[in-house]
Amino acid sequence: MNESIPDKVNIFLTVDMHTIKDYFNSHDPAPIYKRQLSNQLREYIRGAVTSVRRNSVVFYKFKCNSEKDREYTQPLMYAIRRHYSYEMEHRIKQFKKFKVRTWTLLAVSLVVVLIIHGFVPMLISTENQIVLGLLNSLDIFSWVLLWRPIDALLFSWNPYLKDISLLNKLATSELIIVENDK
Repeated sequence: MNESIPDKVNIFLTVDMHTIKDYFNSHDPAPIYKRQLSNQLREYIRGAVTSVRRNSVVFYKFKCNSEKDREYTQPLMYAIRRHYSYEMEHRIKQFKKFKVRTWTLLAVSLVVVLIIHGFVPMLISTENQIVLGLLNSLDIFSWVLLWRPIDALLFSWNPYLKDISLLNKLATSELIIVENDK
């Protein structure tokens, strides 16, 4: 068992009147809870969750220095959840598009292979050695044609599911407010 990967990942953010502006895009005129997250915050969160695995739990821990600073926690959390919910929906759409494209490519490849192996041997007599070489080349062409869609269907879907799972964790993670010890 790998002990270096944690079961729990904490994302720490200090929330107060001065730092709240740094968490949002400064050019976005929307209300605070609808603003876009800043690139620095997204990069920080992305870096904090690099060690997340399937069973890991993610927590947002907001440090507040006063009761007034606690007022900023809900708009910030709403903006974070909204951002990662949107990202998750976008990734799900990409995954569906990937599946449709790959299954379509496989179907087209199978039709081409069936045409090659169904009709070409009926048109050519197999007594000539050159024709046998051509038929062997068509076999190789068929394998090459089918390789990419089969490879994609077997191996390329896991990164999509991993990203969707991570984005779901980031969109639904629990918020813990840490009081300042004075």
